[in-house]
Amino acid sequence: MSTAYPWVEPPWPEKQLPKAELLDRIQQTLGLQNVGVIATIGKDGAPIASPIEYHADGLDLYMFPDPGTPKLLAMGRDPRVSVAIHLGWHGWQSGRSVQYFATAHILEPHTPEWIHGTKIFKWRQAAEELSMDTSGPVEWQLVKIVPDRILYFENWLWKSGYHWKQWWRREDDE
Repeated sequence: MSTAYPWVEPPWPEKQLPKAELLDRIQQTLGLQNVGVIATIGKDGAPIASPIEYHADGLDLYMFPDPGTPKLLAMGRDPRVSVAIHLGWHGWQSGRSVQYFATAHILEPHTPEWIHGTKIFKWRQAAEELSMDTSGPVEWQLVKIVPDRILYFENWLWKSGYHWKQWWRREDDE
């Protein structure tokens, strides 16, 4: 038995979080981190997993991948992606992450969706760090990740009487 965290021991609760609380916890996690790993499907069918900066607009994620990268080319061929975002791991009492099962939408420069995404993605900071022009966002394709399902994982939920794995599904919101 864990002396410091006795609630991590079985039996674990099965109760689901109320929907509003689940959305809040997912959005909190997205806001505590800005780098995730995106998994795409390569030309040969092999997975490609790449770390990438993101910024969230609700549950949608915006990313500015470099032009011509394998992940961007893969999303152009097959928009199905998975994104994993996790906070630090300090033992079973601290696990917290989100995993997206989603669709990637490649947005062309200067379209209304691209303009909206450039207001979400904090491009100016990256441009300053890279000594790039800060008068406007780079005219690269922007990627919007729209989730179909999200698996939220938080071991701390055990202490409050909830299951550590919680599912959000788009069809439940429609």
